[in-house]
Amino acid sequence: MVTHQHTEFVNIDAAVQRCVDASGIRDGMVQLFVPHTTAGITINENADPDVVADMELILERAVPWEGGYAHAEGNAAAHVKASMMGFSEMIFVREGKLQFGTWQSIYFCEFDGPRRRRVWVQVSAT
Repeated sequence: MVTHQHTEFVNIDAAVQRCVDASGIRDGMVQLFVPHTTAGITINENADPDVVADMELILERAVPWEGGYAHAEGNAAAHVKASMMGFSEMIFVREGKLQFGTWQSIYFCEFDGPRRRRVWVQVSAT
């Protein structure tokens, strides 16, 4: 995937569901892993876009981009935010469909973009 903004939350539900569809698995689990140190993954609300905007705002308040950090590359805040979000998620699959709560979606979390990124997906039967 390609991200387009410095900080960006990308809904990846459809891409992950395509992986489940391609696997042919009816019941099982999907494990997602982000192999980057300045990007993460989370599950959160999909109904109100203000939730994602608020997450971006609060993360920036907690870990501002300019903070006098020692990391020489200048992206220390991105590393911290990625660690706060985490690098993996697991979702149940039932009858070939990702199982979410009513308002849940999967978000790829970019903190040092724009960049070309990957999410590794492992679909396993139960």
